[in-house]
Amino acid sequence: MTDPVSSLSAPPVLITGMSGGGLSSAARVLEDKGFYVAHNLPPQLLVDFLELCARQDSPVDKVAVVTDVRSRMFSGGLLDILSQLEKRGLRPTVLFMDARNDILIRRFDSVRRTHPLQEGDTLQVGIERERAITSDIKENADIVIDTSNLSVHDLRRAIEASFGTMAQNRQHVTVESFGFKHGAPRDADLMVDVRFLPNPYWVPELRAFRGVDAPVSDYVLGQPGAEEFIDNFVNMFDSMLEGYRHEGKHFITIAVGCTGGHHRSVAVSEEIGRRLGEREEIDVNVIHRDIERD
Repeated sequence: MTDPVSSLSAPPVLITGMSGGGLSSAARVLEDKGFYVAHNLPPQLLVDFLELCARQDSPVDKVAVVTDVRSRMFSGGLLDILSQLEKRGLRPTVLFMDARNDILIRRFDSVRRTHPLQEGDTLQVGIERERAITSDIKENADIVIDTSNLSVHDLRRAIEASFGTMAQNRQHVTVESFGFKHGAPRDADLMVDVRFLPNPYWVPELRAFRGVDAPVSDYVLGQPGAEEFIDNFVNMFDSMLEGYRHEGKHFITIAVGCTGGHHRSVAVSEEIGRRLGEREEIDVNVIHRDIERD
């Protein structure tokens, strides 16, 4: 039997998550990258739709489906549908969009909307109901993006890092630098703190540069303990890859933090990304969440 996904150039993408978490923004990014995006299909229609898109005579090359809380009100559990799709060779990459409750409340208030599950209760109650409903699918998602501290441009970069050069049958690693003063990312699988290294911010001639610039990179990576730390981390990560594969985890996010996200975390992320990028079995993308922030 011919694998139906062979007519698509990449696995289908299922965009889901919390209302107000950035589902529409994620859909626009994938549309700009050439995906055909369908919105709010009931779960039971997902199988038929993706099989149609995967047919040899389909004009669709890449496809994504957005399913939010409104479509989940139809009968048919999403995890069961994913299991059916996997049996047909059409298991999609699940992208779960999330944000902190206070951020979601602020976003709903700013557009003067009620939450789909709010009913006669408060906005907080509606959000908590949705979070309970989506907990299982978030736990089983391939990629979780927390948009709490992301601008629209940051979000685009994060999604492009995951899907931009994605190859099938390989593991995909995102190395993300960040500043602790802006909040640690909640969607990281591994998090390391490089604030043990001297801060270039306190070196006047380096302050205006960033970790992607040679003067800062050379300074950070040349500090005592820096190379040993990176060697140990890369060796540790190598020892984890087979376990991740066995558990079916194909998307891994490594977060590297310093104080502001300008210097140390950027330089170390670039070096970790460079070393991991030498491995043929994984795709590596490096992004810098806070490099432009004050």
